[in-house]
Amino acid sequence: MADPTTSSLLGIPGYAFLWVLTLAALALFGLRAYRLAAALGRGRREPRWDHLPRRLWMTVTNVAGQRRMFDNPGIGLAHLVIFWTFLFYAFSFAWNLLRGLLPFLPLPYADEVAWVSFPMEWLTVAAVVALAGAAVRRYFFTPERLERSRDATIILLLISLLLVTFLVGQGAKVAAEEGPASWSPVGGLIGGWLDGLGRAGAEHLFVAMWWVHMAAVLGFLAYLLYSKHLHLLASPFSVFAASLEPGGMPLPSEGAARLEEFTWRELYNGLACAECGRCDRACPAFTSGGVLSPKDLIHEVKLLVLDAARGDGHRDLIATVGAEAIWACTTCGACMERCPVFNEHIPLIVQMRRQLMVRGEVGTGVQDMLTGLTRYGNSFGQSPRNRAKWARDLEFEVKDARKDPAEYLWFVGDYASFDPRVQEVTRSVARVFHRAGLDFGILAEGEQNAGNDVRRLGEEGLFEMLRDKNLAALESSSHRAIVTTDPHTYHALKHEYGLNGRVRHYTEVLDDLVSSGRLPVAPSGGGRVTYHDPCYLGRYGGIYDPPRRLLRSLGLKVSEMPRNRSAAYCCGAGGGRIWMEDAPGGGERPAESRVREAAGLDGVGTMVVACPKDLVMFRDALKTTGLEGALAVRDIVELVEDAIGATQRSEA
Repeated sequence: MADPTTSSLLGIPGYAFLWVLTLAALALFGLRAYRLAAALGRGRREPRWDHLPRRLWMTVTNVAGQRRMFDNPGIGLAHLVIFWTFLFYAFSFAWNLLRGLLPFLPLPYADEVAWVSFPMEWLTVAAVVALAGAAVRRYFFTPERLERSRDATIILLLISLLLVTFLVGQGAKVAAEEGPASWSPVGGLIGGWLDGLGRAGAEHLFVAMWWVHMAAVLGFLAYLLYSKHLHLLASPFSVFAASLEPGGMPLPSEGAARLEEFTWRELYNGLACAECGRCDRACPAFTSGGVLSPKDLIHEVKLLVLDAARGDGHRDLIATVGAEAIWACTTCGACMERCPVFNEHIPLIVQMRRQLMVRGEVGTGVQDMLTGLTRYGNSFGQSPRNRAKWARDLEFEVKDARKDPAEYLWFVGDYASFDPRVQEVTRSVARVFHRAGLDFGILAEGEQNAGNDVRRLGEEGLFEMLRDKNLAALESSSHRAIVTTDPHTYHALKHEYGLNGRVRHYTEVLDDLVSSGRLPVAPSGGGRVTYHDPCYLGRYGGIYDPPRRLLRSLGLKVSEMPRNRSAAYCCGAGGGRIWMEDAPGGGERPAESRVREAAGLDGVGTMVVACPKDLVMFRDALKTTGLEGALAVRDIVELVEDAIGATQRSEA
């Protein structure tokens, strides 16, 4: 069999041509890589090297295992096959390139080694099938926000060329030799189709396929960093350098609009983006007809970096994206949860919101809320003395944890304390805790807003002030653990105050009380309900099972909505949106879409919530959608109290 690199063309050995192609490809690749790295280097520093074992494991499971792609099993399997084929090709190409550039080395070519050639052949066949499926999906059944760009077509054609030239080359090699080797079954099959070429013709075909394959790989390498598919190389490090904190908040700053004001990791989002549109399809702001597109946001970051790589990069990203889009985000985290390359959309938005705060470009509703919050410590602008007013109608006294020690300190939260639509549920929680004999107390006027939404609005300084005051109040009380009914408060206390081991959501506490027998309940007759996962309890907090387990312990059957658990749809209140007016001309609000989703389940008449803001948003949505008679929205504690009442009646 002729050696492609030692054979001569016009009197010049093949390895000389290979050297020229290789150096040209590496020069183009290296120049682009240097310029992109220099552009990222203009960003602010941000450490992302901590917890190395955890980062490595996350990279293995999400890059090597393509875990996030398997929300659609067919697409996930196709990506997994193509990824591993890509790895094998990279390995065998590097081997063949070394052998070709240095033909004097006592090495065979990679495709002459059984343990390389055999899996390569079968992976290539699987990749051809997967690539065909991906092409059909992209061009004939295109998902929303997945673009059919010329760039994507070029990449698909290049990958196809690599696969086909390898297989045809394997077949030509078999046809030129005495017979198929046991480790080349696919080559043997193709070689049978090429018998008519004769040995000389098969050798020429093999050499041609070898050169086309190597040139295509080198061309792919040179083109890759200039195309949208640079994410193929950028995404593994994006996963490695992902935030390890739920929702990943940006470093303290005065905000960002220009390239130098963002951190390198925030800028890196643009290079890692696959432009698959998964973030848009999950985003409540986008799907409800708003102007925010998480995908377009990341794309604009990419253009900012590419401009910098060309020596520019001085654009104002806020002016490009638009303030309306920046304020539209609910910070629900669905975009980040769905992103297969772990891009971080919310930190980018919070950075720009901070800058909008500095510029004074804030809506009236938000500004009024922040003014009242600064003065009174709560988002309702009420006197702190009214914070515990909800407890006055109870038949027992709620302990002041600042004066008397308690097992549980109940951090009630603003909506549960001040909103008349929620206060009866707050009293229900107190009555259930009391009935269970739970030793609990509150901070009364010593409690202030936890600052979760304030921080996501971009008021980092105000958040820090609230955090410090609340931590001082918590330190002044004697308690074993903290319980809260508000998932936003739960997230702030647990993850952003550093109280991780001490904070529990009331659904966790109620689940424990019922399962341990401390809270006797009478199971109902097996009614059917559905449960809505709050964004800050589910995606941010990972609390999915306790509420469902609690509902089942009440004798209820839980029917899941199509979007549930980590894929649950947002109510639309988070990120400060509850204090903002909806933009005119938009589509159906997220809360309205969600109650329609619940009402569409067979046999379900009750939508169960575990968040004060959810209660407000969904009950309001029942009115605007005309579903008040078809669906009830109830807090989970109301169902627990019903079950306690049934127990008391049976005991009587």
